[in-house]
This record gives sequence, C-alpha cells and structure tokens, in this order.
Amino acid sequence: MNPSRTPSVRFKGYEDEWEERKLGDTLTELKSGLSRMLSNNDIGLPVVRANNINDGQFNIDSDVKYWYVNDPQGANTVNYLIRKNDILINFINSEAKMGTATIVENTPIRDTIYTTNILRARLKKEYDSYYWFALTQINQYKINIKIITKPAVNQASFTTVDFKKLNFMFPNLKEQQKIGSFFKQLDDTIALHQRKLNLLNEQKKGFLQKMFPKNGEKIPEIRFAGFNDDWEERKLGEAVKFINGRAYKQHELLDHGKYRVLRVGNFNTNDRWYYSNLELDSSKYANTGDLLYLWATSFGPEIWSEEKVIYHYHIWKLLIEDDSIDKQYLYTWLLTDEERIRQSTNGTTMVHVTKGNMEEREFQFPTEITEQRKIGTFFKELDQAITLHQRKIDELKSMKKSMLQKMFV
Repeated sequence: MNPSRTPSVRFKGYEDEWEERKLGDTLTELKSGLSRMLSNNDIGLPVVRANNINDGQFNIDSDVKYWYVNDPQGANTVNYLIRKNDILINFINSEAKMGTATIVENTPIRDTIYTTNILRARLKKEYDSYYWFALTQINQYKINIKIITKPAVNQASFTTVDFKKLNFMFPNLKEQQKIGSFFKQLDDTIALHQRKLNLLNEQKKGFLQKMFPKNGEKIPEIRFAGFNDDWEERKLGEAVKFINGRAYKQHELLDHGKYRVLRVGNFNTNDRWYYSNLELDSSKYANTGDLLYLWATSFGPEIWSEEKVIYHYHIWKLLIEDDSIDKQYLYTWLLTDEERIRQSTNGTTMVHVTKGNMEEREFQFPTEITEQRKIGTFFKELDQAITLHQRKIDELKSMKKSMLQKMFV
C-alpha cells in the first residue's frame, strides 16, 4: 500500500488507497451568486453575503439584507436559491477569507439566495458534502487557494476554472461519510459550547448592569436577600493606591531571565514573553491574587493568577488601603466602569487613561462587606464557568486541527 495515498489516522475497516481527483470532477455545479445592490428592508429574499460566513458557519439573523423574489432586472432568482448540503465558498473577498466555506445543514425555512462574491458548490452523488466541507479546512487546501488567488487593492479573487483544477485525495463514499460525520459531530459540539459561552457572557453583561446602582441611585435593581442598606459612594483614590509598573527600555527586555515581564499584550493576543534579571522594589512585582489594571491601549481590571512577575509601566497594581472594601468586589465594580472609562480617555498616538482621572472616579459599594463578598463570589463563579467553556472550545478546536492533519492525505 502506498502511504502517500492513505492518511495516518483512519477508521477501522477501511484499507483501500485513496484516489486523486480534481475538484471540478466532484461537482455537478459551481456557480457564483447574484450581483445586485441589496436592501436593508425586507423586500422578499434574504441574501447570504461573504460577511455572513465565518468560522465554517453562516448566520444572517443579525446582519441580513434582501432582494426581490421577482428580480426587476430580469434574473431568475430561483437559480440562486440555496438548499440543504450546498457548500458556499468565498471567492471574492479579503485574502484572509479567500476560499473559506460553509455548508447549508438544513433547507432554509425561507427561500434564501446568495450574492456574487460567493460560489455555490453542488456535488456528484459519489461525494459526501461533509467530507468535502472538511476538506476546505485542511492546510493543503488553504495553500492551494493562496496559489490561485489574485491579490487586488480592495478584494482578492480566484477563477472557477483554477478552482476546479485543484487536486485532492478522496476515499470511497462510505469512508468519506464516516470522516464527514466525525467532523460534523465535532463542529456541532464546538457550536454547542459556543452557544453556552455566548449565553453566559450575555448573562454576565446583564447582571453587571442590574447588580450595581445606576447613576444617582443608592441601591441596585437586583440584590441578594437580607441586604437593605443604601450603598455608599467614594473616590477611588481615597480607598485605593495605584502603583505604576516598571518602564523598560527595549535592551533591558531579555529572551531569558529570572522573572517574566508582564505586558498589556500578554493578557490579550500576544503570547511572547520577555524576561528580566533585575531585582526591584517589592511594589514592582505582581504576585498571585494581585489586582491589576491595564490603562493603555487596552483597558480593564485583571486579577493575576500565576507566579511572581514584573509588571510593565502600562499596568497599575491596585493596593486597597481601606479594610471595608473587598478586592473581588472592587474588581467586579471596575468591570462595570470600563465603558465609562473609554469615554473619558486621553491621548492621540496611544489612547490611555490617567492615574489622576482614576483616583477621582466615584465608585459605589455596599456598606456591609458580606454583601460585597457575595457579589464578588457570584461574578467569580460566573467567570469560572465562562473560562471552563472557553477552555473546552479551545481544546476541541485544537483536537479538530490535529485530526484535520491526520485524517486527510
């Protein structure tokens, strides 16, 4: 058996070599959509556009445009309807989205058409739609799409002629169906956790609005039972000390060293760490459980949960100097204040908020620290549930990426 014609991971009972096919040979149709200036008003047919296709799914519930059932410009819209098992492919778009696809899992409840920068692919009966859709997510497919894509100032594109010439390996139909079903179940599980995550984030947003008093009020809309006293208001600077981190010069940031240097980007998308061997005043280190605040380029509170690090100048460490304020509660209140902070930022080349502004900000808190702790614990547990679902999604996506490499030739 030729190993170049079989995948490294395979379902039991399948031993035949895979065969190479041009994509065009697997299709009964590859058709671009309707080119029209679409309407925001519901005038007949919802239209799937390129920006409705993301992460292998399409969603037009929140961003939908329309066209007429009977096209006044003469086109027969019946020719552009989508149906179950159609595969929709971006072929005129930004280079990053070129070739990305989705599968129509169910016949739309309402007749739906698609726009001109999308290709509708329909397959011959010897080919499984979910296998074909999974194929559009493997690395070799992405590489081939880059090869045939013609860059442009506004939108890149490729031709259907070049697309049809792309070669990929296919097993027999039954094995295609097994592989397609496996990835469909994996996608469904990821989508389930994503829906739960979205719901938890929406719930958190709602509770943050309702469990703290609105401007000018003394009590929140929702409150734990047994607490009735009015909340107090105080300037942050009266209860909290804001300590700047270390301002590093570039040559002081090392590739290896005793301490990691915590920067704003490390809380977001930047997973590269710099190091330092400097021994500094204890105030310049963040330890497990410290309350921090990002004040430049990105905003908001964070509770540091890892080992001792040196935190950068664009981060404050918050020391609570009033025993009547609970740290977890303060962290949660600062989350509610983020949008107001954004509206009062300064700076031109780099947006930032000043320490003076923060110290003057009025914050509300229950007089009983027990109530503060209940609020802090409530949101901490909600955050843990959110983190759990996000971690599960990340694990499933990682597993999917690995299986895409191993289950295709």
